[in-house]
Amino acid sequence: MIYLSRDAHFCAAHKLYNEKWSKEKNEEIFGACANENWHGHNFDMTVTVKGPIDPETGFVMNFKDLNKIIKQEILEKVDHKNLNLDVDL
Repeated sequence: MIYLSRDAHFCAAHKLYNEKWSKEKNEEIFGACANENWHGHNFDMTVTVKGPIDPETGFVMNFKDLNKIIKQEILEKVDHKNLNLDVDL
């Protein structure tokens, strides 16, 4: 098997908070991620696919197709979004 990997980057906001806990406990456990006004991160990810080499193309997968899938299935859903409010799980 051959592996093909593509790095991608996106920015998103979120908040970690357990409503059952006090503000102080949330801050103790989650730190800055418990900020009541939310906060953001820069995320780096690597998507890897594996498979045999196609004897006609020499590809495991067309890199252009992989980029399109990453954009449509991940980046358009999370980049510059609020992960708690804007993204379906």
